[in-house]
Amino acid sequence: MFRLIIGNKNTSSWSLRPWLILAMLDEPFIEVLIRLDQPDTKEKILSVNPAGKVPVLIDGHVKIWDSLAICEYLNECFPGAQLWPEDPAERAHARSLAAEMHAGFAALRQHLPMDVCGRYPREDSNLQVDRDIARIIAVWEELRAKHISDGPFLFGRFGIVDAMFAPVASRFVTYDIALPPMSQAWVDHLLGTKAMQRWISEAAAEVAHAEPPH
Repeated sequence: MFRLIIGNKNTSSWSLRPWLILAMLDEPFIEVLIRLDQPDTKEKILSVNPAGKVPVLIDGHVKIWDSLAICEYLNECFPGAQLWPEDPAERAHARSLAAEMHAGFAALRQHLPMDVCGRYPREDSNLQVDRDIARIIAVWEELRAKHISDGPFLFGRFGIVDAMFAPVASRFVTYDIALPPMSQAWVDHLLGTKAMQRWISEAAAEVAHAEPPH
């Protein structure tokens, strides 16, 4: 059985991505949560990953770190799930978007960090953040316009691109970002899935029972 080592559900955007893939696949796995921002956090993470990062997926003797690498591995484990689009051109497009999300949007990450349970409507404006938001909305609108007849997710059926953008969907709720109807419909559908509702519920329980950092 897979073991997935993750960080706090309220704030660890990278942990959400592979966790969501496994949950949407309804694949049983052992979840190991390492609480972040604690005196022993670094030591605990280094004990499972010398790179010092979570998430980490362990499958027998195989250990994979980095969210996108884990998602790629799960795609290979479950080819029938078609986590990438079947069409080669669409698959290349999806991989490009996942990589863009993986490596980009630094201003959004810095100024609008993931806080699943928080509600902080934006009152100030930041040009770089606004550009990141505009680019993300443009991606979502293009994909939904093209694939709306194929299903409710970005490429129609659920896939890695949805998982990569899932933390942004959460952020846009946290910071009350106005979205066009098609993008809002995708956010509402994604966050309403059984898997995301579980993540949100467990993030709330985590926050409610959390002790302050020592």
